[in-house]
Amino acid sequence: MQIQVMKSKLHRVTVTEADLNYIGSVTIDEDLMDAANFIEHEKVQIVNINNGERLETYIIKGVRGSGKICLNGPAARRVSPGDLVIIISYGLMDFEEAKSFKPTVIFPKEGNKL
Repeated sequence: MQIQVMKSKLHRVTVTEADLNYIGSVTIDEDLMDAANFIEHEKVQIVNINNGERLETYIIKGVRGSGKICLNGPAARRVSPGDLVIIISYGLMDFEEAKSFKPTVIFPKEGNKL
């Protein structure tokens, strides 16, 4: 049996921008992507700590070292710059493998720095 488990997450990053006129996705600083074991175009869930909103989208690379977390397109209506969010990715794996799997969890510092 395959089950879906948390693969990795960025815990409590700060939204730096919200761009309603972009076609969609979340832009994430490439340093943060590497640390959290995310790849471009990967599906993620975003949980807004400030208002409880939850949404799914996909990742696009942001400028390395910028600290950028930008919700684009319709998702921009569900966040405000300054909101704290958790960005979570999931993976499918065998049930027995999942019992010992350890996800990557990153706790960025102020300014979304590692």
